[in-house]
Amino acid sequence: MTETTVGIGGAAESTDMVLNIGPQHPSTHGVLRLRLVLDGERIVSAEPVVGYMHRGAEKLFEARDYRQIVMLANRHDWLSAFSNELGVVMAVERMLGMEVPERAVWMRTLLAELNRVLNHLMFLGSYPLELGGITPIFHAFREREELQAVMEEISGGRMHYMFNRVGGLKEDLPAGWLGRARAAVADVRTRMAVYDKLVHGNEIFRGRTRGVGVLSAEAVHAYGVSGPIARASGVDFDLRRDEPYLAYGELQDVLKVVTRTEGDCLARFECLLEQTHNALDLAVACLDRMADLPPGPVNQRLPKVLKAPEGATYAWTENPLGINGYYLVSKGEKTPYRLKLRSASFNNIQALAVLLPGQLVADMVAILGSLFFVVGDIDK
Repeated sequence: MTETTVGIGGAAESTDMVLNIGPQHPSTHGVLRLRLVLDGERIVSAEPVVGYMHRGAEKLFEARDYRQIVMLANRHDWLSAFSNELGVVMAVERMLGMEVPERAVWMRTLLAELNRVLNHLMFLGSYPLELGGITPIFHAFREREELQAVMEEISGGRMHYMFNRVGGLKEDLPAGWLGRARAAVADVRTRMAVYDKLVHGNEIFRGRTRGVGVLSAEAVHAYGVSGPIARASGVDFDLRRDEPYLAYGELQDVLKVVTRTEGDCLARFECLLEQTHNALDLAVACLDRMADLPPGPVNQRLPKVLKAPEGATYAWTENPLGINGYYLVSKGEKTPYRLKLRSASFNNIQALAVLLPGQLVADMVAILGSLFFVVGDIDK
């Protein structure tokens, strides 16, 4: 087989064409590059090329103490900042054998679910935009703004909350915050029908996504795909149910693990949409429980120099986009000896190598957008 790279030489009818999508391209969600080999309008092979945003975060973890690494962990998936913080402080707390106050456990669970809704709303709005529908993104940002306001009030940040601490949270809730959070969640719940009807019920949207980009359960296991993408292919796995952490063990009657069997773009969108509904239900359940909790501490007192004992642990959480894990190795110093980050998008994006071959170029954007990834979560 001979290959012709576009822009360098002419192509005879018998040759395949190599096309670069990205790293700066409107449909790649950022600096991701896809190297496609085409036969006419059909994709023959696809290679995701990552690393353009690589920050060396894992190496930086080794040069920061256990308070400072929260800032680094916060940023790789900028749509899931609170959940990113959560995993790393849980790993350190496990190494220390530290018990977190009950009030902090419920606050963490509530904020993790609000962060999940914020993450999902971004994709519920941007995915139709990539298929030509501009209206849903305006609705998504209106809903996000309501939730952002309460998250900003409690933490001071709009994207990078920096509210988790080893041993709990930075500080207690502002006066009246629970009521304002409840009102914001109620407003968003009343408007979720926009996505059910305007997007999911749209025949053009369904025509562009049904039966397109089918990911098999075998490929999910082979590539370590997780989150809504894996559950859309029939892989029924959610850490909040299967290995509960925080307060999820007490929320099993509210928690609903959404699955589909089709594994196509439409199924992935449906899983994301239903999971958003459920995250709002979980947030209401947490607000109800918080209202009944007596006043109390939200963190543990820590020594001036925090050192984790020698050893290793692995803490994983069900982040909005999939499984996020931290493998922490300590030599008894104030900085980690090694902190390996297992990010959801890194594994999920590898599935493009089996998803794209055989598909039309016109369907590439629909498939790429349905993987719901953040490029910083790939490159770390």
